[in-house]
Amino acid sequence: MRELEYPFDGELILKKSKKIKRALVEERTDFLEKRIAVLGGSTTHDIIRILELFLLEQGIRPVFYESEYARYWQDVMFDNPLLVEFAPDLIFIHTSNRNVTAYPSMQDPPERVEELLSEQFAHFRVMWEKIADTYRCPVIQNNFEYPFYRLLGNQEAVYVQGRISFLNRLNEKFYQYAREHEDFYIHDINYLSASYGLDSWADPLYWHMYKYACCMQAVPAFAHNLSKVVKAVFGKNKKALVLDLDNTLWGGVVGDDGPENLEIGQETPMGQVYAEFQGYVRAQKEIGVMLAVNSKNEYDNAIAGLNHPEGTVKPEDFVAIRANWEPKSSNMTAIAQELNILPDSLVFADDNPAEREIVRAQTPGVTAPEIGTPEQYIRVLDHGGFFEVTTLSEDDRKRSEMYRANRERSRQQEQFADYHEYLLSLEMKGIIRPFEAVYMARIAQLTNKSNQFNLTTRRYTQSDIEAFAADGAYITRYGKLVDKFGDNGVVSVVIGRRGTMEDVAVYRQGERPPSGTEGDVLHLELWLMSCRVLKRDMEYAMMDSVVEACRSCGVGTVMGYYYPTAKNAMVKAFYHEMGFEKTEETDTGVTIWRFRIPDDYQKKNTTISV
Repeated sequence: MRELEYPFDGELILKKSKKIKRALVEERTDFLEKRIAVLGGSTTHDIIRILELFLLEQGIRPVFYESEYARYWQDVMFDNPLLVEFAPDLIFIHTSNRNVTAYPSMQDPPERVEELLSEQFAHFRVMWEKIADTYRCPVIQNNFEYPFYRLLGNQEAVYVQGRISFLNRLNEKFYQYAREHEDFYIHDINYLSASYGLDSWADPLYWHMYKYACCMQAVPAFAHNLSKVVKAVFGKNKKALVLDLDNTLWGGVVGDDGPENLEIGQETPMGQVYAEFQGYVRAQKEIGVMLAVNSKNEYDNAIAGLNHPEGTVKPEDFVAIRANWEPKSSNMTAIAQELNILPDSLVFADDNPAEREIVRAQTPGVTAPEIGTPEQYIRVLDHGGFFEVTTLSEDDRKRSEMYRANRERSRQQEQFADYHEYLLSLEMKGIIRPFEAVYMARIAQLTNKSNQFNLTTRRYTQSDIEAFAADGAYITRYGKLVDKFGDNGVVSVVIGRRGTMEDVAVYRQGERPPSGTEGDVLHLELWLMSCRVLKRDMEYAMMDSVVEACRSCGVGTVMGYYYPTAKNAMVKAFYHEMGFEKTEETDTGVTIWRFRIPDDYQKKNTTISV
């Protein structure tokens, strides 16, 4: 919805929140439902009201628990029954510098300042640890914004007794905790308040009148920024940035002006603007964002422009280049297909408002933000938060290289008439093992990102994944795939729960039994695979591994479940292809499949060395 796209009108959102919510709910039905507990050190009602809008826009339907005013710590530490019963999927702790209970005085020696710092940090740390033990869900914690006055003026950050110095050091303790603990994320209101304008943000009237930690007008900016972290935790990030070329990556039209006359580099102010933007674009690769080109241009001219000596991004930085005279909406569809992702994973940056509108209308799901003038491009894309980082795995850093390697595989495939011979030529090696600590973050990430090849589309946090790995009722497997072109990383995940045939009634409803048993039936709660390894026989190798694991613990029957969504139709017949027998299909399209493991089971994988 355009009203919620950055840059947005916060006043409009506050006034028309009910109308906006109604429109969002009517727009779609495929929401991901999540229970979010908001534990506030200040008033949180309006933050929840506006946060809901931004999450609905991201495809997340939230159900909220709201603590009473300033009871954030007590709700956790004293096991508020309402919070325990709520069983949150995520906890957001909304505190601010108003919740620091003791600041240093000017008379305090450095030793006393250290004691105060440790006491304030311990107040939060013990709460986070209790959440980890009791709720095992992700936590989003505000850091601390600066105070609205400076007793020591410009030396406030210099002297250890200064509040800015104290808050900076307290923030650093929060950051260190986040670095050392999974499923713990910082919501950076210190940056946000500076970006908004601290004098307006921290208007003391709103604290003393309403106990708001920020002014009312800043609530939409706050909620939008928070929603970026929430949607990233739940796997709703975009995956690729698609760029126009002329007057987007450089100034001028390469076909008319020639590459030598493009405006980019240090010679002119506008050339510097484009050079800075190219540097920002190229840096996206380092956090796992794939780059692509969609330009109305002759291909050779586009390549010449990308090879400009003053340019930062080069042709090899892009996983797909569509430079032609086809409609850009058609090119967007082709890019999504080439990358094996859905159009709603694409962000399109184009200076031409008409082209942006055509792409929005003709390629539903693609985000085409109003990027403004060249000097605004970075701010709009950055504040839009399309690629918000929560975890940064090695697979993220190598994503572009993985997709380029896929192109090489595709080229090699064209040389073979026999597909089986082609697969053998890839010299594939698979690593399939029970979940291991080193890959827990990547496994959790896959469960939240994979939509198309995902039989049940269950979403799990890293804490969930660790719990499955430690539970003897579960059979877990992850799969890595390497071939002569490179390492694809962890690409497949299977989670199965041992039980009995009576459990089928629970799984039919899309739910899970309350506890696992030592039964002789394995219920597949999750089977997913990255689309970048489609048709590479990895699914057969995973099936073989699951059968082997079942045999080792006396399981003779495997039950598979397919829960249809708007995105996973491609795996509707997957279990049939694996040799399962369909036993039931409900009115909602849920299908239930059974596989009785034969004594003479023949391995299905013949191309991957596992």
